[in-house]
Amino acid sequence: GAPAYRVVFQVSDADQAKWQMTLNNARNVQQDLGAANVAIEIVAFGPGIGMLKSDSPVAARLDEAIQAGVAAHACQNTMRALKLDVKDLAPKVTAVSSGAAAIVKRQAEGWAYIRS
Repeated sequence: GAPAYRVVFQVSDADQAKWQMTLNNARNVQQDLGAANVAIEIVAFGPGIGMLKSDSPVAARLDEAIQAGVAAHACQNTMRALKLDVKDLAPKVTAVSSGAAAIVKRQAEGWAYIRS
């Protein structure tokens, strides 16, 4: 069935320490609750989109998180504003039309919400 727990992380700052903290928190949640028991999404928009770029300083750690089942979503509004293409993003990152709206939807669906 569906995971018992669902959490969405907002990344909207260019702060690499916050990016590391988000990835730490995602891993900690998986370790504590069991990866099979939790759905985790990271949604990046505004300056936070840098976290999901292929040349991000946390790209290797992001890839580990994605391999471990974390979903990573980039805001298309931000991508347009910064002239970014999906090919500029790390592998397996998907685009959502609006990062903020994606978070609003998840909260309406009962997902826990964490902003680093």
